[in-house]
Amino acid sequence: MNPTNLTKTFAILRSEFKRFKTPAVTVVSESTRDPFRVLVSCIISLRTKDDVTAEAGKRLFAKAKTPEEVARLNPKIIEKLIYPAGFYRVKATQIRDISKQITEDYKGVTPNTIDELMLFKGVGRKTANLVVTLGYGLPGICVDIHVHRITNRWGYVLTKTPEKTETALREKLPKKYWISINDLLVSYGQNLCKPISPFCSICKLNEFCDRVGVTKSR
Repeated sequence: MNPTNLTKTFAILRSEFKRFKTPAVTVVSESTRDPFRVLVSCIISLRTKDDVTAEAGKRLFAKAKTPEEVARLNPKIIEKLIYPAGFYRVKATQIRDISKQITEDYKGVTPNTIDELMLFKGVGRKTANLVVTLGYGLPGICVDIHVHRITNRWGYVLTKTPEKTETALREKLPKKYWISINDLLVSYGQNLCKPISPFCSICKLNEFCDRVGVTKSR
């Protein structure tokens, strides 16, 4: 992909995004503008379908909305509220412990830096970046498996891991695209640019894509 095509590429991605269902964590960020709820929703969402994440978050936040309130909940209660999210027992303990740490160490205010967020057990760069970008509107690039796969498939970066993709994108992707790239490529990856046999025949980005690693498509 030639970098000069980025303007058109992102215009197409935004247009296509309107056809697809908005990711659950993005819905939370748009409806609440609450970094804490974004953080908790991110934790719930790991290895969990969006519909399950959305409903689990609704049940939990109906019971407790702030770090202080969640910290007072017994993990068994949190388990019941977020079930059937993947690894719900582990996540319930993580959510309670993180809420307690935010309450005690940060006076109830969720940290707004990647380094501080990653001090919490169970929080990696993907989640930290989402909290920074969606929760606070600060510069960051959340690279999940979709962003990693698609930007490499384009030929825009040539990297082996999501972490290396983030580093590469921070070096070459204009900042105006940093916050939006995750939402756009998650939706595109879930619906069109799939891991195996992507829908290249109907992809409006076909002319810009090098199709690196694509051996079979529809």
